[in-house]
Amino acid sequence: MTGESLSTLILLGSFLLMVFLRFPIAYSVGISTVLCLISMGQNLTVLPLQMHHGVWSFSLMAVPFFITMGVLMGSGGISDKLIALANSLVGWMRGGLAMVNIVASYFFGGISGSASADTASLGSILIPMMVDQGYDVDFSTAVTITSSCEGLLVPPSHNMVIYATTAGGISVGALFMAGYLPGALLAISLMVGSYIISVKRNYPKGERFSIKSFLKQLGTSFWALAAILIVVVGVVGGVFTATESAAIAVIYSLLVSVFIYRGLDWKGVWHALESCIDTLAIVLILIAMSGAFGYCLTNLHVPAKAAALITGVSSNPIVIALLLNLILLVLGCIMDMAPIILIATPILLPVAQSIGISPIQFGIMVVLNCGIGLLTPPVGAVLFIGSAVAKRPMEKVVKATLPFYVCMLITLLLLTFIPQISLWLPSLFGYAV
Repeated sequence: MTGESLSTLILLGSFLLMVFLRFPIAYSVGISTVLCLISMGQNLTVLPLQMHHGVWSFSLMAVPFFITMGVLMGSGGISDKLIALANSLVGWMRGGLAMVNIVASYFFGGISGSASADTASLGSILIPMMVDQGYDVDFSTAVTITSSCEGLLVPPSHNMVIYATTAGGISVGALFMAGYLPGALLAISLMVGSYIISVKRNYPKGERFSIKSFLKQLGTSFWALAAILIVVVGVVGGVFTATESAAIAVIYSLLVSVFIYRGLDWKGVWHALESCIDTLAIVLILIAMSGAFGYCLTNLHVPAKAAALITGVSSNPIVIALLLNLILLVLGCIMDMAPIILIATPILLPVAQSIGISPIQFGIMVVLNCGIGLLTPPVGAVLFIGSAVAKRPMEKVVKATLPFYVCMLITLLLLTFIPQISLWLPSLFGYAV
């Protein structure tokens, strides 16, 4: 075994071992990097230098702002407004509250960008509401956790910013535009699945659709939805960068939550900011550690070796695309979302590009694969949150979620093999795809 092969084995083997032993992911990345550097005979001063390099990015400054915006809006009484808007739009259908849950997640995801926040915020309201109206509690939880993944695709998503930075040279604005149609496709797929189950179980309908009621709720919810317009229109229109738009959106979110919806007082604002700091500490330490991990991957030529290994299995682009999805789905079962994006992107993106998949399309594929991973044991954070909110055993929630896994996988396959679902809007607005 060559020295390079041994160092690669130490890097990846120790990392996977610590992941299975349930080490905190930042420690797993950091310790495996240190062991690898020692085996390579490199000075350990490389570690802090590469950690600094990992976070030294203007685009990454948007991540703290987007997380802060999501926490402020999520704590500021926005959930009730978006649920009412969704109810006025789709509540009249069979299984109306399930449809409301899915559409509200699409709206809320565009504000929070977090599947966990979506599940905790909307789930605590909608799951008891659905149960009171005769819906099965496990079905209600399954709808809530699967629909929360729409928020990962709908901009502004801080995970897309992380992907754009990791992939290098990818426009954040293009990724934002690329997420709208896939997010809508996922919502439609989940609604079809919910409708079939609702008809079979004879779940109730809501009140008849009224354009007057819808316009009234739209007016009430306008201040919440305007936060999305500030970010997306500003970035796409070239008025300001993603980082600048995120900073403006934080100020806007603060004003709306405190002075318009009055869901937060100043004491509540401080509590929300404390929550942001906890989340940001985890995310930024992980990004820093992943910068050093990526340095080792590059020096050991792991991306090129992985590409050769995958293409050695088959030269068929369809088979390779399916293998890429399978790898990401398996990683999603054992790792959280940000580490997958940071570690897998440098390895798998060259393979995807070799079979003609655009970096923007691949970004959408990565995000949805990671979203499905959030719903799968043993590390599915959103699955755990949904089970806790509903006070249901995880295995029963997983069983109820099985039909929705099928809906999500169908959506994933459509996004993989029909590029224009992801690329049409970015190309329409003049982005290079």
